[in-house]
Amino acid sequence: MSFHAPNAFRIRKGQFGTDEGHGNNGAFFVPSRPGKPPLKVICSDGEGWDHVSVSLPDRCPTWEEMCRIKSLFWDDEDAVMELHPPRSDWVNNHSYCLHLWRPQQAEIPLPPSLMVGDAALGVLV
Repeated sequence: MSFHAPNAFRIRKGQFGTDEGHGNNGAFFVPSRPGKPPLKVICSDGEGWDHVSVSLPDRCPTWEEMCRIKSLFWDDEDAVMELHPPRSDWVNNHSYCLHLWRPQQAEIPLPPSLMVGDAALGVLV
C-alpha cells in the first residue's frame, strides 16, 4: 500500500504553498477536462489516516474525477473509501467537496466482488 502526493500538481506558493519536504501533506491543482477548472485537492497523512479532499467551485466531483484522484494519490491495488458517518458527526465546510480515506494501520474490509456484480458480464451500460 502506498500513499503518494503527485508533486507535479503541488501548489508551491501563496497561502497553501508547500514543497516536497512536507511529504504527503499539501494542496494541489489537478487539471480537469479542457476548459474546466482544476480539481482542488488537499491531502494529509496524520492521525493514522491518509486523507484527500477534492473540490470544485460549483459542483461535486464526478465518480470519474474521484477515480482519477484515487489513482494519482494511491496505488491501483489500494482500497480507499468515501465515508458516510453518523449524522451527528457530519461536518460540511464546503458544499462541493468529497473525501477519500484510508486507515494506515488496518485493512479496509471489502465485500465479495460478486455482491457488487458479475465480472464475467463486463460493463453492461
